[in-house]
Amino acid sequence: MMPKWIGKSDLLSEKNLVSLTSSISAILVGMLFGLVILLISNPAQALGGFKTILFGGFTGGAKGIGQVLYFATPIIMTGLSVGFAFKTGLFNIGASGQFIVGAYAAVLVGVHWTSLPPVLHWIAALLAAGIAGGLWALLPGILKAYANVHEVIATIMMNYIGMYSVNYLVTRTVYDQLRNQSMTPVAVLPKWGMDQLFPRSSVNGGFYIAVLMVILIHILINKTTFGYELKACGFNRDASQYAGINAKRNIMLSMVIAGVLAGIGAGLLFLAGSGKHIEVVDILAVEGFNGIPVALLGMSSPIGILFAGLFIAYVTQGGFYLQLSNFVPEVIDIIIAAIIYFSAFSLIFKNVIGRWIRGRKEQ
Repeated sequence: MMPKWIGKSDLLSEKNLVSLTSSISAILVGMLFGLVILLISNPAQALGGFKTILFGGFTGGAKGIGQVLYFATPIIMTGLSVGFAFKTGLFNIGASGQFIVGAYAAVLVGVHWTSLPPVLHWIAALLAAGIAGGLWALLPGILKAYANVHEVIATIMMNYIGMYSVNYLVTRTVYDQLRNQSMTPVAVLPKWGMDQLFPRSSVNGGFYIAVLMVILIHILINKTTFGYELKACGFNRDASQYAGINAKRNIMLSMVIAGVLAGIGAGLLFLAGSGKHIEVVDILAVEGFNGIPVALLGMSSPIGILFAGLFIAYVTQGGFYLQLSNFVPEVIDIIIAAIIYFSAFSLIFKNVIGRWIRGRKEQ
């Protein structure tokens, strides 16, 4: 029974405190592990290299910060995709496939739909990316809702189907004879003042859209009846059905919304006008998988995912300059992977810290 002196706001603040503390703990452990790697590989330059990781994101001043925002934009969206599904009891491993399918839709519209008015072209391309990502996530949602096929298996398979399908379609519908994409300039996302705030960087108005999506998903999950129903299905499908909630419909809608978010993230990247082109490669989109640690580090909270995405992008940007301290490029990847790996332990830290806080209150 809850003590009388503990109100609802106290419980919410304690939950937020535990989540924040556990995420910070995971970051610190990951950074310390990175320092150990630096000490093993090059002891003389280890401290200098570690300083580069901590402050390298600010290299170039406003340009460096702009690059952090640019790299953060797509992984914030894929983090939202994974985190939203997790909030509703689903584990969306298919963000990578949804991302590349959304990227293809955005590029296809950007290249061929030249008859659209300039003011609508980039909007249509971005909407196409979201719709394509949502449709790609629909099949795993149907399989989960009606055949109880585990979404992890279904979405992993859809990742590879999406990758190879896009590889085929790109060569047939997007490449010209020179195998270069001729993206219409009006399909590029507007800067909305970002080029003035962060000159010479690749960031554009896509970051504003990502922040807007964070706010919308936060409201949807926490402030609407629909969001409550989605979470109820995730907590206990049988109980939600007994309460009159259409669990099958909500499972499908949850997967579709997650796919839409991943698809929009791809659109924000490939419509940025920063030289990023869709390519025929047999590698799953890394942005989709990076969304998983971003969601874990952000505790699946939309606001937490925003800051987690910024942190991962900041560390990545700092890692670009690590070679200046005589470290081979592979060390950068190891350090970033270590931080991402330890972000998965956020849930463990959350349970340990939660028990410690409850124990202190009971005393």
